[in-house]
Amino acid sequence: MAKLIFLNLPVTDLARSIAFYRAIGAEQNHQFSDETGACMVLSDTIHLMLLTHPKYRQFTAKPIADTHVVSAALICLSEESRAAVDATVGWAGEAGGRADASPLQDHGWMYSRSFDDPDGHTFEIMWMDPAAAHAEAHAAA
Repeated sequence: MAKLIFLNLPVTDLARSIAFYRAIGAEQNHQFSDETGACMVLSDTIHLMLLTHPKYRQFTAKPIADTHVVSAALICLSEESRAAVDATVGWAGEAGGRADASPLQDHGWMYSRSFDDPDGHTFEIMWMDPAAAHAEAHAAA
């Protein structure tokens, strides 16, 4: 069985966050959602748990980072093509996120852009040609 990833994100407005992640292609799993949190499915193995601050505080005694001001993590997700990278970042900007929160990277064999969600969590969206990446690694060795 493949390992599953459940990324827990503190959010200030649960309804806004659900709408944002739906706009970039996630589906809500209502079985694991209630008024304090929502499970948003990005793929068969990647799930985002959007948690209100009171719910998030049940899992940690640490202060919740204001990710509009500090970087808590860079979350990188792959896409199937350069066009899919552009589409995802475009949807994020249209849905209330900040498109291209970090500089675009284009190495030919790897292409990435980023967005910040409405709570400031940074996502890098990337496409990579595995064959070209393999050749690049061997050429450098």
